Amino acid sequence: QVQLVESGGGLVQAGGSLRLSCAASGRTFSRYAMGWFRQAPGKEREFVARISRSGGNTYYTDSVKGRFTISRDNAKNTVYLQMNSLKPEDTAVYYCNKDPPEGSWGQGTQVTVSS
Repeated sequence: QVQLVESGGGLVQAGGSLRLSCAASGRTFSRYAMGWFRQAPGKEREFVARISRSGGNTYYTDSVKGRFTISRDNAKNTVYLQMNSLKPEDTAVYYCNKDPPEGSWGQGTQVTVSS
C-alpha cells in the first residue's frame, strides 16, 4: 500500500505563497493520477487539483484556478502544489492521494492564511 507524507504547510498572510510536497512510497507512483484535497474546520474534505500520470494534464477546482499549480516528479515519487495569492478561505488541512482517492490518507499538512 502506498504511504503518503505531506509537508510544506504553515502560517502565511493573505496574498502570500506556499509550496506543498507529498512524498509517496512504493514503485507504482507513476502509474496513478494524483490529487490534492483539503478539509477546512467543520467541512467535508474537498478536491483541489489533479494531475495525470505523466504530468501532462492538470485540473483545478474553480476556486483555485489561476492561483494554484500542481506538478509532479515521478523520479522522486513526489507531487507538489504551488499556492500563490493565498486567501483566508484557503485555510485547511491539505492532503494528497491518488485521484480518485483510495487507501489510507496521510496526516496532511496545515495551511493557515491570516487576513
